[in-house]
Amino acid sequence: MRVALAEAHWRGAASWLAFLFLVLAGWAALFVMSREIAAGSSASLLGPGMGLLAPWFYSSPETASAGGGGLLPTTLEQALAVICGAGPSSGEVALPSLIAMWALMALSMMAPTALPLLRAYGELMTGNPLRVPLLGFWALLAGFCLVWLGFAVLAALFQALAGSADIMTTGGLLRPGWMTAALLALAGFYQFSALKAACLSRCRSPMAFFFSHWREGTAGALRMGLLQGLACLGCCWALMALAFVGGTMNLVWMGLAMVLMATEKLSTLGKIITAPLGALLLASAAISAIWAATS
Repeated sequence: MRVALAEAHWRGAASWLAFLFLVLAGWAALFVMSREIAAGSSASLLGPGMGLLAPWFYSSPETASAGGGGLLPTTLEQALAVICGAGPSSGEVALPSLIAMWALMALSMMAPTALPLLRAYGELMTGNPLRVPLLGFWALLAGFCLVWLGFAVLAALFQALAGSADIMTTGGLLRPGWMTAALLALAGFYQFSALKAACLSRCRSPMAFFFSHWREGTAGALRMGLLQGLACLGCCWALMALAFVGGTMNLVWMGLAMVLMATEKLSTLGKIITAPLGALLLASAAISAIWAATS
């Protein structure tokens, strides 16, 4: 009995460590892709706030202006750049690179928001959120991530079309001010929608979700992951779409958006920020519309 419990603890710890490693690896890959896009120009082109990260992109001010000399080990940097298809130099980027970029961005940002779901699954299965069943854990996470991979493909297709139409900058920002205002307004109004509220309610109560949709086995965990992934998509798709306002390779925006989306899913604090965030987005839309009309 003790051996079985020790093995279960080890497998659970290994799953959580592997999950953490994959999330960190995703962010490392995004870092390399951002640096490659900024090479030869300026990190600030990737969106607001990215100029603050320039010292981390380059080893010195001289190499910053030249676009070289990253702080990551050269071999690791080159390997990640090749794997991710990084390094586009214009607003129109190859579709495979865009899909890889959006897939990494979606998974790196959204997988951490699945932590309450994964913990609740471990609690139900073993009585300990840290001692999760190995196959069920990864099947649940795979189902959740498959939904966001679908979103990534659609977002990449949109960016490819926008790049072809020359309405997208190198950093993935929409050029027309009115489009930026419209996207901000859409995200702002969606914060107050019934669909957003319904999806948030399910995301904030993973235990209630499991009690209503429980399925046994690995296939059942995959199905539950897909269902909860759809609820997460319903919560967060509009905020994710704001990447076209903040910059699709803007690490500052990605980090802020991930924190906001994860916080919104909290049962107590999330209820406090949803409406103010919507009001802030609508105010930003109004300012952007005025700016576009007067510039």
